[in-house]
This record gives sequence, structure tokens and C-alpha cells, in this order.
Amino acid sequence: MEENRSILDLTENELREALNRLGQPAYRTMQVWEGLYKNLWQQSLEFTSLPNLLRETLNATYRFMPLTPNRRLISKDRQTNKVLFDLVDGHSIEAVLMNYENRRTVCISSQVGCAMNCSFCATGQMGFRRNLAVGEIIAQVLFFAHELKQQGETLSNVVVMGMGEPFQNYEMVLGAVDRLNDPRGFNLGARRFTISTVGLPDQIRHFADEKRQVNLAVSLHASDNTLRDQLVPINRKYPLEAVLDACRYYFDQTSRRLTFEWALISGINDSPSQATQLVKLTHGLSCHVNIIPLNPTTRYPGQPSAREYAQSFKAILEQHGIPCTIRLRRGVEIQAGCGQLASRQT
Repeated sequence: MEENRSILDLTENELREALNRLGQPAYRTMQVWEGLYKNLWQQSLEFTSLPNLLRETLNATYRFMPLTPNRRLISKDRQTNKVLFDLVDGHSIEAVLMNYENRRTVCISSQVGCAMNCSFCATGQMGFRRNLAVGEIIAQVLFFAHELKQQGETLSNVVVMGMGEPFQNYEMVLGAVDRLNDPRGFNLGARRFTISTVGLPDQIRHFADEKRQVNLAVSLHASDNTLRDQLVPINRKYPLEAVLDACRYYFDQTSRRLTFEWALISGINDSPSQATQLVKLTHGLSCHVNIIPLNPTTRYPGQPSAREYAQSFKAILEQHGIPCTIRLRRGVEIQAGCGQLASRQT
């Protein structure tokens, strides 16, 4: 076995093979698997169903949690809980638990930093460091699920909308989703997951071909290429036409509605003309638009649109039959809102 690898990086088959090499009976695999994903145990000593020698061997061989909580911030209304996690190589990431009336949602990261360089996003402003491994992605979910369990609650939703572009780390992100979806493990339904992408056409098409039940959200933020080039620089490589073509392919293959995300910035992309052009762009496509009043970051001078502008934008979309919501702002004062996550210590 590879020393100090995260045990959460292992698939069930890899875990079975590792235990087999240790001369363990087959049923040990499920004991460990359920301990990790059902009981949410985070250290080897908790696996009391295993022999002491095996627990000691696993502890010496694997890390059970590949990240360590460093700093926690809780919003004034107590509904948003942000944690800075240290990784074993000295990097760090942030993840956020959001409490709503009927659900508990964790927003997790897929990369340390991000290469997309979106002008208004704190993660994009810090640049790209590296992809996260499967175990590092899973561990964010299990950490909060463990805390909720101690409070008599359960995690209801996972959104991959934290640091990074999930589709640039496609295999690791979907590997983590599959593990968390496993009915013999964490058993969170596929439709409880949402993956948010800035719009990488090849990966959207690949995702469509897999015909998953996982929800897809695409960040647009502008309805013409000139403006989107400024806000979302990857648009220069993958313009709106290519992104929307991939979205239509996704719908044709899956018949699943998409969500388009729109960070609403005062005087930039909140005009009636932008809303009207968005209606034209999405014509014939089953979609929902999620308006997100801009959350402030230190390196972007833009301001969130006034509520009347958000309501006007929403009304134009709804007049043309496009469902639209204005996202409830959560955790802005602790830099836990959409676009505000960053590794302060990297």
C-alpha cells in the first residue's frame, strides 16, 4: 500500500485489494467502507469493529482526513459556516455550509485557486495552484456531514461551486460524486448534486454523453461576447455561441433543464438590453436563470445592482417564459458568498 495516501482516494475495489494484500477477509472491505461513508468516522481508532492490529496498520498507512480545519467564520445570522482547510502540501481551500429552512447545503471546492481568471471572482484573482484529489473533495463533504450528524441533522445538498473550475478537474470531481452517491456508502442522491462550470464546451458535451442525473449550472454573466470577454476571459477561447451549442447538446441528450448563473453587476450587465439578449440566446432551451447580486471582492471595483434593477431583469426573463430567481445572499460579511472564496494562506 502507498504510505500516507488518503484512504478516501481509494475506490471500493482498491480498498478491497489493499485489505486482501493484508490477508483480511472480504467482509472487512464493507466494514471500512461503511465506517467512512455511513458512520462518518474520521480516524482509525473509531473503527472498533476492526481488530486492533488492522486499525494500527491502516492508521500507519493512510491519512483518514486529507485536510485539517484551520479557521472558521460564522455569519451573524448563524446560517453560514465557512471553514479554511489546510492541505498536506501547505496549500489551503475554503468550503461553506449554508443552512436553509428545509435543507443543509455544502459548497465545496474542486481546485486550489482557479485558472479561469474571472475578473470579479476572488478565486480567479488568486490564480491556479493545483487540482484537488478525489479524497480532498470528498473530505469537505464528510467533514460537514459529520458535524451535522452530531447535531442530529443531515446534509441534503452538495454544490461544486467553491474554489476552482470543476470541469478542469473532471475525473476527480465526478469520481467524488460517484463515491458520495454510492448507495452502500454516503448514499446522497444524484439530483442532490450540482456542478457549476464557467462553460467548457467539450466537457459539457462529455458530461451530457454520460447522461447523469447530476444538476448542471453554467455561469454566463453576459449575453454578448464583448462584455463576457471582459468578465470571463475564457470566453475568448470559447465564445457564447460555442457554450450555448454545448448546452443545447446537453439538453438534447439528457432532457434535463440547465441553470444559468448571472452575477448581477451595477451598470455592467444589469440592463434591459442584456436581459433581452439573454432571452434570445436561450430561445428554445429549457433553463432557469439564477441571478446573484455581485458579492464584493478586494480586487474588483464593481458593485451589486440595486434591487429594483434585479427585479426588472428578472421580470423581462419571466415575461418571455424563462424561470428566474434572485439568490438569497448568504455569508457576504465573512467572505463566504459566491465568488468570494480564496485561500488566504497560499
